Amino acid sequence: MITEQRTAPSQQPSKCQVFGRAGSGEVGFSRETVEQLIATGEFFWLDLYRPDEADFEILRDVFRFHPLAVEDSEHFDQRAKIDDYDDFVFIVLYGASPDSDRLVEVHCFYSARFLVTVHRDHCPTFAELRRRYEPPLKPSLLLYRVTDGLVDSFFPILSAFDDRIDELEDQIFEDVSDEQLQEIFRMKRLLVGMRKVLTPQRDAFAGLTGRMPELPGFDREDERYFRDIYDHLVRISDMIDSYRDLLSGAMDVYLSTVSNRTNAVMKQLTIIATVFLPLTFITGFFGQNFGWLTGHIGHWGAFVGLGLGTEVLALLLLVGFFMRRGWF
Repeated sequence: MITEQRTAPSQQPSKCQVFGRAGSGEVGFSRETVEQLIATGEFFWLDLYRPDEADFEILRDVFRFHPLAVEDSEHFDQRAKIDDYDDFVFIVLYGASPDSDRLVEVHCFYSARFLVTVHRDHCPTFAELRRRYEPPLKPSLLLYRVTDGLVDSFFPILSAFDDRIDELEDQIFEDVSDEQLQEIFRMKRLLVGMRKVLTPQRDAFAGLTGRMPELPGFDREDERYFRDIYDHLVRISDMIDSYRDLLSGAMDVYLSTVSNRTNAVMKQLTIIATVFLPLTFITGFFGQNFGWLTGHIGHWGAFVGLGLGTEVLALLLLVGFFMRRGWF
């Protein structure tokens, strides 16, 4: 089994945000701090940002989380899931950062006594939740707000996708360029990444139906709230599928436009080559060194009439034929 290389614990404790009845703010994440929070017996929310190896030891030894849950939390890029243990639930969630179009992975350890969130990337959703957090708050309702905030963070990005796809199609019709094709591929890759994490997340919340009261820290009333999150995930999944189809349509428009422009250029070149074809024949014919030609074209009138006149007549006939067929 491949394992991560262990590093020496940092001398300075990591910083974390703590929210509870006693107050809120940034504190050092240490064994003493966690033991004091647990000893109060009151519910608290602890948000741990960019944890190191020593922090996971605290989660394992002080919180007494199951080793499998802590091991999953140590290794990010996890599949979205909800695992229930004896006295807590381990949840892997994904949100989005609209400013930089990236995914944010959050690991949640939830029970009726605390909520511990762990993440490596900056999460704008949490900044807004911390600003509006007003204890006391029902523990399951806080988890709902955290989950709902992460899920709803996808909507601004997808809304911007809708507007940008319309703009891309208009730009393609006006002036097609390679940058538009590169942007289409970039947007499709981002949608594929969203779908990769949202599909298992949607399935995980779909599996909560009927079994919510069996999980630690939940009751039957909570099922209504988390059913709403499932509805949002279904909407987001449908939007991703729709925008993937729209991007495929935009790519087809791009390829059709490029193909039509190539056909127009080839048509113009073909017309030019066709115009010069009889002219080349006439000049080649008169270039033959036959006795009649050299004997009868001995002055300017014959040269203009037979040489230039036949070329102009052939050109006029071709132009008239092209205009009649609508090729000009």
